[in-house]
Amino acid sequence: MPLSEESKKYTYADYLTWPDDERWEIIDGIAYMQAAPTWQHQAVVLELARQFADYLRGKSCMVFTAPFDLRLPEENEKDEDTKNVLQPDIVVICNKDGLKGTGYYGIPDLIIEVTSPSTSRKDRLLKFNKYEKVGVKEYWIVDPDGKFVSVFTLQENKRYGRPELYSDKDKIKVSIFPDLVIDLEPVFAGI
Repeated sequence: MPLSEESKKYTYADYLTWPDDERWEIIDGIAYMQAAPTWQHQAVVLELARQFADYLRGKSCMVFTAPFDLRLPEENEKDEDTKNVLQPDIVVICNKDGLKGTGYYGIPDLIIEVTSPSTSRKDRLLKFNKYEKVGVKEYWIVDPDGKFVSVFTLQENKRYGRPELYSDKDKIKVSIFPDLVIDLEPVFAGI
């Protein structure tokens, strides 16, 4: 749900003044309040993050889960002026220079959003377009209800190609890590 003052464009500086017990995102300067995730959502996030964390142990890249303040700069915006402050469910970062405070200022290598009926439009439209525009190499949209995953990879033309689709019985070969395979069976088990 967007904040009522739709004419005002919010920034990360505004975000830092909001109550800590509320979860917000800002997309193109518009603030959206976040609902609490379901247990199914959390189970999917935990298993995916575990598989990434196991693989990344001892490597230079790192995996983070929400809450994590991802600030996506556009047109040389300073951190505090950023009009895109997102809370992706899972973020993989290989350039640690932007890590500070409660998150990251820069472009992650991979983002995973676990969608729900209340977040589907944002995940599939607003965030998809934002992640593509800034150059996130790989973007996954996970649907816990349907037990499938759509994987988008950035092409040479700086656009996401057609998604690769996977079901709960599949394994995903991660494009940014050629030797990493994510097993979806335990991701969707028990939900």
